[in-house]
Amino acid sequence: MDRAREAAFRCVRAVQADDAYANLALPGILAQLSLGGRDAAFATELAYGTLRMRGLYDAIIAKGANRAPETLDPAVRWCLWLGAHQVLGMRVPAHAAVSQTVSLARENAGERTAKFVNAVMRRISERTREEWIALVAPGAGRDALATRYSHPTWVVGQLQDALTADGRAGELEALLEADNTPAAVTLVARPGLIGRDELAAAGEPTALSPWGVTLAGGDPSTIGAIGSGTAAVQDEGSQLVAGALVTAQEVEADERWLDMCAGPGGKAGLLGALAAQHGATLEARELHPHRADLVRAAVRAIPAGTVTVSVGDARDLDGGFDRVLLDAPCTGLGALRRRPEARWRRGGDDLDELVTLQRQLLATAARVVRPGGLVAYITCSPVLAETRDVVAGARGLDTIDARPAMALLTNTDESDWGRGPHIQLWPHAHATDAMFLALFRRPGAEDGTARQ
Repeated sequence: MDRAREAAFRCVRAVQADDAYANLALPGILAQLSLGGRDAAFATELAYGTLRMRGLYDAIIAKGANRAPETLDPAVRWCLWLGAHQVLGMRVPAHAAVSQTVSLARENAGERTAKFVNAVMRRISERTREEWIALVAPGAGRDALATRYSHPTWVVGQLQDALTADGRAGELEALLEADNTPAAVTLVARPGLIGRDELAAAGEPTALSPWGVTLAGGDPSTIGAIGSGTAAVQDEGSQLVAGALVTAQEVEADERWLDMCAGPGGKAGLLGALAAQHGATLEARELHPHRADLVRAAVRAIPAGTVTVSVGDARDLDGGFDRVLLDAPCTGLGALRRRPEARWRRGGDDLDELVTLQRQLLATAARVVRPGGLVAYITCSPVLAETRDVVAGARGLDTIDARPAMALLTNTDESDWGRGPHIQLWPHAHATDAMFLALFRRPGAEDGTARQ
């Protein structure tokens, strides 16, 4: 048994059969099989690449097998995905990919599958990736792009609509390509706890975030600052949208801040560090107890008394907060670079339920923020139904232009951040996750009803 390929198979099986998350399942699998170094790297690329590109590989398998992939035994289908990725996505020699895929299928799907898998793999290896794409995804229509770049068709449509609304109508293929390019690991040096210059020994400072460092390579968990909690792994876009809530308005003494949906704690960790610097406090609210534990771990290095983690539904909160960050539950379609299976987890039918929750949470934010206080509405999704459409329905809040805050934070010009008032980050344009940011202020500060 080739242990690296077996590890990749087990990861794919966990995702497909058990609804696991690849980034959570794979480390345990690698440990079980005692894999490290090059073998672990091979298994990771094989598993993640397979999960990312399975849409394209299904189209190719359909031709190679002359039958719909959905009719195959699941384990056989997963083995063929893995084999296709080796040949078409990793440049593994064809003879090795074929023989190893046959062995993997024999081990996991039984001896009777060997001849079938061998025949299909030989057909797959007869063409290059470019030749297969020309065969199964010709043209530039939505369905062709969905197959070519291995995105569900409905996701391609949503991304196209979001790009058009942001003045980027001609950038769809660039975005789809960026979604399929694994993101570099980005660290955050939590302000007041560690300087970015100290953390930069592990990589290069990011272009936009004043706290970010792009890791040069290796395992971030081996970095001392990560272990102590003075730094963390956090996408640069996530750092920016959280930081903009602080730069949007001067901080007064003893402010109370709220992170409404705080798990797993990345933004709470950054906001907590900034709160400590400004003499503010932060309540981090999380619905799920196990995710609240992750938040507690994320803020462990922040001075005691700065951050309070509470468990419960954010919609039940009472008011009195000066700044509210709402990182709303969403489809997560802005983080496809980091979550290879995420594009396949959601369907268009999921939007209605999510949008209802997003609107309820934004209404809660409007209720609990003090007059004159700020609300940041954030999603890791560019989908219009979750972003512009939700904030257009906000009540009791005045929209403010987010570009000045972002320009101040990043030392850039306001014109660099689009037409406003909201900001949409993009993987292909900003090298970040596709984070959306809208900023609001609750009216009433000028009439004497502000914080006392």
